Amino acid sequence: MKKIDDLVASAKAVHDRYVAGRMDREIVRAWVLGLGDYPSPHGQAVVDAKAWFKQNHSEADAVEHKLVDLERLHNLYAPSADSPAALGR
Repeated sequence: MKKIDDLVASAKAVHDRYVAGRMDREIVRAWVLGLGDYPSPHGQAVVDAKAWFKQNHSEADAVEHKLVDLERLHNLYAPSADSPAALGR
């Protein structure tokens, strides 16, 4: 188990850098795929983010694709009741 505080701080920093264009998607992808196990509600958000970033999205619309990337990153540090993690998606 990892510390939630570390996950929250790191996920927020990665999200903010990715939004600002200071971090490439492949670096974000590698970071997400390297995450360990966390307790609920963050744990399910990590599982969902890993599943999303493992997929090949080369044919997806780049803007829509980045929006989903950002949603998954946001859910890592602020899981909400209507997030895919909370809804079991």
